Amino acid sequence: MTDAKDKSKKDGKPKYNMWQNCGYMIGMAWREKEKKVLVLSFLTALFTVAVNLINLYISPSVLSAVENRASISRLIIIVLVFAGLLMICNGALAYIDRNIQYGRIQVRMAVIAALNKKAATTSYPNVFDEKFIKLLTKSGDATCSNSQATEAIWITVTNLFKNILGFIIYMLLLFSLDFWLLIVIVATTLTGYFIGKRVNEYEYRHREELSEYESKMWYINGRAEDFGVAKDIRIFGMRAWLEELSRKAMEAFTSFHRKANGIYIWGRIADLILAFIRNGIAYAYLITMVLDNGLSASEFLLYFSAVGGFTSWVSGILGDLSVMHRQSLDISTVRECIEYPEPFKFNKGEPLYPDNEKEYELKLVNVSFKYPESEEYVLEHINLTLKPGEKLAVVGLNGAGKTTLVKLMCGFYEPTLGKVLLNGRDIREYNRRDYYKMFSAVFQSFSLLAATIAANVAQSEDSIDMERVRECVNQAGLLEKTQSLPDGFETYLNRSVYENAVMLSGGETQRLMLARALYKEAPIIILDEPTAALDPIAEANLYQKYNEMTLGKSSVYISHRLASTKFCDRIIFIEDNRITEEGTHQELINKGGRYSELFLVQSKYYRDEVSENEESKR
Repeated sequence: MTDAKDKSKKDGKPKYNMWQNCGYMIGMAWREKEKKVLVLSFLTALFTVAVNLINLYISPSVLSAVENRASISRLIIIVLVFAGLLMICNGALAYIDRNIQYGRIQVRMAVIAALNKKAATTSYPNVFDEKFIKLLTKSGDATCSNSQATEAIWITVTNLFKNILGFIIYMLLLFSLDFWLLIVIVATTLTGYFIGKRVNEYEYRHREELSEYESKMWYINGRAEDFGVAKDIRIFGMRAWLEELSRKAMEAFTSFHRKANGIYIWGRIADLILAFIRNGIAYAYLITMVLDNGLSASEFLLYFSAVGGFTSWVSGILGDLSVMHRQSLDISTVRECIEYPEPFKFNKGEPLYPDNEKEYELKLVNVSFKYPESEEYVLEHINLTLKPGEKLAVVGLNGAGKTTLVKLMCGFYEPTLGKVLLNGRDIREYNRRDYYKMFSAVFQSFSLLAATIAANVAQSEDSIDMERVRECVNQAGLLEKTQSLPDGFETYLNRSVYENAVMLSGGETQRLMLARALYKEAPIIILDEPTAALDPIAEANLYQKYNEMTLGKSSVYISHRLASTKFCDRIIFIEDNRITEEGTHQELINKGGRYSELFLVQSKYYRDEVSENEESKR
């Protein structure tokens, strides 16, 4: 069974078929308590067929009454009855159409919520998995509007109900004419359907190519709109270059769709030819019936209209199946994204309840790590223990693997070899979300929420402990700045959402992130170069203050400035993918190794910088 699924994926076929995806959407409506979507879809189909039948019979009925020399009053009654029926059915359809939209939107919103939850909670390695990113991009396209598959499929389902019901009624009506005529109509429409089905699969078969074009466009547009790179765009004259990249990406995207539309057009031409053959045979047969069997005018009109209606029902069924097939491809992509495999244990893992009063020991045992698709190890044979309450500094040149090391400690990555232990137990046994609660961390890249300063610190807009927020902001050295703002702690950040938002400097933002880490108050502190935007003296002062604030907690500090970590209990130096030196600051200086060499170089640089500053003040 697994081999069959793998073969299906290699062939470019979707993981789920059309009927499975319809069942999924029906199940989603059921779970979201939007059963009315199903009921109203069926009623829409029922009333639509009723309108069609009324229109089918009204002209033949009037013509039959005229042929039979009916009175004027009888003709008026016939017309009024049909008009009344049409008014009732059309009124019901208008009412249903007005009310069904809300349920359809609600179901699509539930799908979007599931995608958002997947994106926000998926295992960290998936965030950089190219396949997952492409699935997420395509899933966003499939849910972004009312016309996309996750909502439009209800219209298709309704039309399919309608066409199947109409097909059955009209088939019973025409069955008395000629069985072979029905066979011809069904055969030609089936041929058209299978041609269309193959044509409509083109975009899905090439979805990775399309996703690549879309990702490039989104990335380029995002960079152009990013305030964070605005200075670089202006100083380095990058505007023309970005516009050229955008133009090329758009040309590639347009070329793909032009090719796809060309294929779709040929499919429509084939369908048109088949429709001409089908209708020609049907109409020729009816004319023969009139000439040879003496059909009355009213009967001819009825069957003539019924033949056209029957072909429409058959074409409609197959057309709906074709549309549903295309929509199913998008829904299958959404499902594949939502159900993308998780390498970590979450709810199935053992619960973990962090306790600040408890001591925790974190240990890496013979850990080696390399990124997926890579042949080279970033870290090799790392044996490291973070003791309870210990302050550990991790230093080394850029690219040495310092950030990768702390991500392994935090459980963002699984070791390729070896294991990470928390108080002697492999962290893979725990619910990974519970394990994350063990850490307060500030990484090199961080998220600034479109919310108030208080909400950014508390990571919540509900039940904020303002006294603690003030205390943490003060400890991080941002209280004076916050109090100087007109709205204080209620000042909004992120101008992409709020026009009156304040933009903090790089150093101020890093202090805000430190306040956020303090507010969480987890047993283990991780600081991955959080003070890169500060000058050396400000960084050293802040680290010293942070040392005082985290007494009794286990802490890991990463800094490219070696002098900033002198206060730590232990320092490890990473080079050539391994821990090459270990000890206190003074022990490593006395050793005279690479740490000592780099410290002397940096010290000279800082002394020169201070001398230049003093000289400029004179």
